[in-house]
Amino acid sequence: MNSTEKNNKVFIMGEIVSEANFSHEVYGEGFYELKVKVMRLSGQADILPVTVSERLIADGDLKLGAHLCAFGQFRSYNKIENGKSRLMLTVFVRELTDVPPAKNPNSIVLSGYICKPPVYRTTPFNREIADLLVAVNRAYNKSDYIPCIAWGRNARFVKNLQVGDKIALSGRIQSREYQKKLSEYEVKTMTAYEVSISKLAAFDSADDFDLEREFSLYTGGTAAENRETES
Repeated sequence: MNSTEKNNKVFIMGEIVSEANFSHEVYGEGFYELKVKVMRLSGQADILPVTVSERLIADGDLKLGAHLCAFGQFRSYNKIENGKSRLMLTVFVRELTDVPPAKNPNSIVLSGYICKPPVYRTTPFNREIADLLVAVNRAYNKSDYIPCIAWGRNARFVKNLQVGDKIALSGRIQSREYQKKLSEYEVKTMTAYEVSISKLAAFDSADDFDLEREFSLYTGGTAAENRETES
């Protein structure tokens, strides 16, 4: 595995809750988009966008109500809507797998660079929150731009970071609905996707934050198990 693949690792496990629709083709390889419901410990669910290559799919794999268990990356791309560019996010599947239910069903590790000044705020109940946008390098000189949210002491840590600072983090991908005002009389319900941070560190060297070990701890697996799934 090259270093850019280590910078962005995702594991999700959940129920397919939308039809798989053809999305696009790259060098003759077709890709499909669908939504997967991933449960939280609280009993709530995150409905996450997923992209899967046709070469990974066997008959019946992506049927509505089927179980999907996958390793991959959290990727971004720009989509033009009403003449404006909008940042879209998706879990890009690299491997479909069968994993025991004891695994954490939603986990991600990232390392990248702060690319916008973090936004720190407190809620009416005095809960501290910080929003940040992390640029994560990908192969072929591409980057993914991943919105992240930190809470409490992590939020206090994040608010002091500068554009260009390198960070590593672990957490889960979450979906969140919000209301967007289109006009004086029209409001549209939108869905945002972001990484809810459980642990993070600023670092100048990858040695300061072992991404593979952190991913193994967070998914509940072992480093050996995760290496097997990546081979």
